Amino acid sequence: MDVEDLCDFLTGWIAAQVNGAGSAGTVVGVSGGVDSATVLALCKRAVGPKVLGLVMPCHSHKEDIDDAMLVLDHFGVERKVVVLDDAFDELMRAVGESGSEKRDLCVANVRPRLRMATLYYHANKLNYLVVGTGNRSELEVGYFTKYGDGGVDILPLGGLVKSQVRDLAAHLGVPARIIEKPPTAGLWPGQTDEGEMGLTYRDIDTYLLTGKGDPETVARIRLMQQRSAHKRNPLPVPGDR
Repeated sequence: MDVEDLCDFLTGWIAAQVNGAGSAGTVVGVSGGVDSATVLALCKRAVGPKVLGLVMPCHSHKEDIDDAMLVLDHFGVERKVVVLDDAFDELMRAVGESGSEKRDLCVANVRPRLRMATLYYHANKLNYLVVGTGNRSELEVGYFTKYGDGGVDILPLGGLVKSQVRDLAAHLGVPARIIEKPPTAGLWPGQTDEGEMGLTYRDIDTYLLTGKGDPETVARIRLMQQRSAHKRNPLPVPGDR
């Protein structure tokens, strides 16, 4: 399937999901990264003006906020900015933590979970679907927050590895600055996806598409898949007595 066919397929799929759910449109969390920009562009094609882009800074870098606004301006999508700094700080005080820049996943994962709640507030209010931005490379190794950025209604990029997302983004006209920036979840200053995973997206993509890679890389990917299986599997429930 070439990129234009892929674009048409995903656009039609999003529209079908929205219509099948009896929803009126889509809401997307826009981070300033390539994945959310690509999803935003697809949703704009699929449902026209019935797209809401939410920018949800939570002690975020100004550059990421600027990039998110660039994407929204570029595609002409309705937007709303919801600043979550105070909500984050208050929750941290309530649980006895302090410091918004701690390199602690217990703290860092609060950000995507606050964003998930914010997305669903607006989705429920508008009768929209929450469209996730995760791609196959992230999903396969568990590089997402359970009940955070993993808490969505549909995942149009879930079958595409990162390199395929970048190709699709270029075809959709996502600004080059967004496509080329190092992927980051913005969990703490200087954090990058590849630095945190200890793997490059190139290595992950190669393994997922071909099953090949150096033994150390393959072993690490398989271990990550094993440890994160609970994020992808249905919730366990007891069987018949």
